[in-house]
Amino acid sequence: MDYNLFTGTIPQTIGNLNNLTVLSFAQNKLSGHIPDVFGNLVQLTDIKLDGNNFSGRIPSSIVQCTQLQILNLAHNSLDGNIPSMIFKITSLSQEMNLSHNYLSGRMPDEVGNLINLNKFGISNNMLSGEIPSSLGQCVTLEYLEIQCNFFVGRIPQSFMNLVSIKEMDISRNNLSGNIPQFLKSLSSLQDLNLSFNNFDGVIPTGGVFDIDNAVSIEGNNHLCTSVPKEKGTQDLGSSPRDTNTSYHCCYNHSILCCENLWKEGDARKPHCQQINDHVKNITYQDIVKATDRFSSANLIGTGSFGTVYKGNLDRQQDEVAIKVFNLGIYGGQRSFSVECEALRNIRHRNLVKIITLCSSVHSNGADFKALVFQYMANGNLDTWLHPRTHEHSERKTLAFNQRINIAMDVAFALDYLHNQCASPLVHCDLKPSNILLDLDMIAYVSDFGLARCLNNTSNAYEGSSKSLACLKGSIGYIPPEYGMSETISTKGDVYSFGVILLEMIAGSSPTDEKFNNGTSLREHVARAFPKNTYEIVDPRMLQGEMNITTVMQNCIIPLVRIGLCCSAASPKDRWEMGQVSAEILKIKHIFSSIHGV
Repeated sequence: MDYNLFTGTIPQTIGNLNNLTVLSFAQNKLSGHIPDVFGNLVQLTDIKLDGNNFSGRIPSSIVQCTQLQILNLAHNSLDGNIPSMIFKITSLSQEMNLSHNYLSGRMPDEVGNLINLNKFGISNNMLSGEIPSSLGQCVTLEYLEIQCNFFVGRIPQSFMNLVSIKEMDISRNNLSGNIPQFLKSLSSLQDLNLSFNNFDGVIPTGGVFDIDNAVSIEGNNHLCTSVPKEKGTQDLGSSPRDTNTSYHCCYNHSILCCENLWKEGDARKPHCQQINDHVKNITYQDIVKATDRFSSANLIGTGSFGTVYKGNLDRQQDEVAIKVFNLGIYGGQRSFSVECEALRNIRHRNLVKIITLCSSVHSNGADFKALVFQYMANGNLDTWLHPRTHEHSERKTLAFNQRINIAMDVAFALDYLHNQCASPLVHCDLKPSNILLDLDMIAYVSDFGLARCLNNTSNAYEGSSKSLACLKGSIGYIPPEYGMSETISTKGDVYSFGVILLEMIAGSSPTDEKFNNGTSLREHVARAFPKNTYEIVDPRMLQGEMNITTVMQNCIIPLVRIGLCCSAASPKDRWEMGQVSAEILKIKHIFSSIHGV
């Protein structure tokens, strides 16, 4: 029944077809949950449900299909964890494809049971954690696609056992460490995609690495290649290679490695090493030229510790944002140190990307510090939610679907910082002006000058809570417990996110004058919730909406509930960001289904 235009759900009565061996509803417009009754169809060899809009969890009852050879659930809207039980279907030999869904959590260790599997695909999900070493037990695997997730750590050493592998795509994750030398020994490997991770060290030679266009390493800024040392340095693609080589480091962007970051009051300066041999150090004069002598026409905004300008560097084709730190105020020097260290250790599609930094001397002889970021053409969320009078003609109003997407982007970023970093990272200053928007209105969390790394007392930017007791956020977004104690936690960020979510829905800032009479934005929204929620909703976001009542009941009220739960007075009553991300994702799916998208 594949490749038709069927809509609706799969009926439960399909579980009565006990002799069914092949079941294909692929490439239709079916929705709803995958029925548990599939477990009754024990003769099935093929389940193909790809290319629909199924939602909810993968039913663990599928484990009863012990003769299954193909399981394809790709290109749907499935969420939740991958049930470990389905990896007990050892009969799976042709394909297991769960790609292009919204699956989260870790890849179960039980994946190693699929020793007969030929193709395994889980790309384009939200899976995290390390790649289990047990995956190396799938020795007959020829095609492995796990790209576009949030996997961390190294490529497992057990992958040397994948002797049949032909194509391996592990791109667009957060993997790190050296590229293993054993990959060149996999004689069947013809296509290897390692791009957009955090790999470092020397690129291996031999095997697949010597096949033209067989290996992609784009977006790994700390990789080196070995080239012959003859009559000067050769370019990255130089050949021939031989044993008499020296290591020549080449990078895609001008990123600096900052080590020995100083503590507040320490007389030692940081040692900053430019790790791109092709780009000179960025100096004070470079910044002066890029900003047209810090022209007010290039001024983007100001913050607690610095000023941000738009500019152009000679070595960058695109415009950049340059954050110049005010080192003359208390905490300015430390804020630069903290932000450098935080940005060096995190990588996520919804976190602002640093291009380079400047640690130089001002024309008057004083220290000068600046960070250079990717420029965001659509500014920050605050200017969209609260445009000034002269901006009304220049700015478009944020539609409701844009607000959902922005909320989801920020939630994913915080989930990464809190739950997927080696040590949890607390932003400590989340607010709309620190949420930047690119040309496609994708949101990026920025400004890590107050960030705290938890469970890592040796970290240079950990510091004591007491030393930064007065620097825990911005008025209106600071959790109440920070005013009563010095304990920093991820639940503080959750509170700030909850306030921002309510602000996006109500269109009112928590610092508006109308909240000076003892009430707050949260209390204002809570009084109307749920029956009178329509009274507090920003009417601008529903302009042109044809299904206001349906959207209100199924999308806006659930979003308000999330905002209220996140901004609860007690930290223990707040949700954690993994749950928040999953719930917002569900609301996004519901909104899409209402509009037939």
